[in-house]
Amino acid sequence: MDRFTLSQARDAVTQALEAGTAPMGLPAAQPFAHGTMKLYFYRPRGEDKQPPHEQDEVYVVVRGTGAFAVGPSEEALKRIPFGPGDAIFAPAGAVHRFEDFSDDFETWVIMYGPEGGETPG
Repeated sequence: MDRFTLSQARDAVTQALEAGTAPMGLPAAQPFAHGTMKLYFYRPRGEDKQPPHEQDEVYVVVRGTGAFAVGPSEEALKRIPFGPGDAIFAPAGAVHRFEDFSDDFETWVIMYGPEGGETPG
């Protein structure tokens, strides 16, 4: 079983940004993957510029506070306050981003399932 500590995650983000290997140029690192599941550590600063994704994803907030905006379009975004320990779901294809987040914000990101997302069951 793979294990990735917070210290290793923080270092990996810094190294990925310096090396130009950060996914989509975002302040993130991907420590491992298994099947359709990919684990990232995400540490945006100032503004969250991530685009909609092809897979469902779950965020588990490590540090920081703010609001998570998510919806089918920019006009229909719902804003949800978050803090450390919160888990947040973003369905595949949804417009989503973190807003008004604190300077220390960090989160684990788990992307999984088929392109287009899981079928609700």
